[in-house]
Amino acid sequence: MKKVLILGGYGNFGAHISRKLAAEKDLRIVIAGRSQEKCQQLANELQKSPNLPLSPALDVHRELDAVLERVAPDIVIHASGPFQDQGYNVAKACIAHGCHYVDLADARDFVTNIRSLDEEAKKKGVTVISGASSVPCLTAALVDHYLPQFEKLTDIEYAISTAQRAGLGVATVAAILSYAGKPFTTLRGGKLEKVYGWLDTAMHNYPELGLRLHGNCDIPDLALFPERYKSLENIRFHAGQEISLQHIGVWLMAWMVRLGLIRNLGDHARTLLNISKKFDFLGSHDSSFYMKLSGIGEEEQKKDIVFYLIAKSGHGPIIPCTPSVLCAKMLARGEYAMRGALPCMGIITLQQYLESLRGLDIKSMEQRLPA
Repeated sequence: MKKVLILGGYGNFGAHISRKLAAEKDLRIVIAGRSQEKCQQLANELQKSPNLPLSPALDVHRELDAVLERVAPDIVIHASGPFQDQGYNVAKACIAHGCHYVDLADARDFVTNIRSLDEEAKKKGVTVISGASSVPCLTAALVDHYLPQFEKLTDIEYAISTAQRAGLGVATVAAILSYAGKPFTTLRGGKLEKVYGWLDTAMHNYPELGLRLHGNCDIPDLALFPERYKSLENIRFHAGQEISLQHIGVWLMAWMVRLGLIRNLGDHARTLLNISKKFDFLGSHDSSFYMKLSGIGEEEQKKDIVFYLIAKSGHGPIIPCTPSVLCAKMLARGEYAMRGALPCMGIITLQQYLESLRGLDIKSMEQRLPA
């Protein structure tokens, strides 16, 4: 029986991961976080599971070595974000203690630069996986799946629209808002060009859900995909909120950041999240994702494919939790043998991803646009 330590194991995403892995008879989970009370509450909820989870409290920046020594996990899942301002102290500690490491980071530099630990991880015979989340894991799996249908893939446009009642935590909101109004680069016309977070408002009409607004967001894909998919000329990733009024409010504040009137919108995450909750009565539990892939198909014809995930009943947050669960199971069972440090791309296939979502109120669909 392999032991999995889940840092932030009672949080918004960590609790989903803990519940899922607690049901695996060949795994024993350890729920960890800053609050012993919250660790214990979730552990008590999961006591019916055959692997009886443990529940230590810890400060990942101070007590991690002691906890790793005491718990001796085979795998550590780091779900305690935001990752935008974190270093690799957790990953390095895991390497030193000889255990595999998986995180849910969606911070561009954090995920992209995880390769700096590659040699160290290989020497210790462990696997370090960063970005085991919707981006870049799901998004890369989608591109890999559809790539053979194109003679030349040139454009990717995609977005995530979060349900108003998704129950996001402060850390997640802080990460999302941290780049509002801040510059970053994305591929435009074959060159990296500067754009600004939460600006360039766009609108998309989702099946069953209707119109939702989006704005620029910075993710690891914007750095990783031009290297992975050489034919790409344009990448556009957007994210947005279900309620248009709130999205416009963030857009206005992003402009204030760009103009220097606000330093960092992420610093106000708790206040803005509390304000947002007052609008819950206007929203739903329905989240959405789409990706449009464009390029040249057979016989030099223009080809467009649009893929959708529509998540209802509050099941949207399970989507970004899925890769870490799959990675942990693969590592525990010896189904992934590569050692070293890498972003979470090419590890999980689209079929594996969608199979893991079966039984949830999550629908996938595909549209092929006429040439």
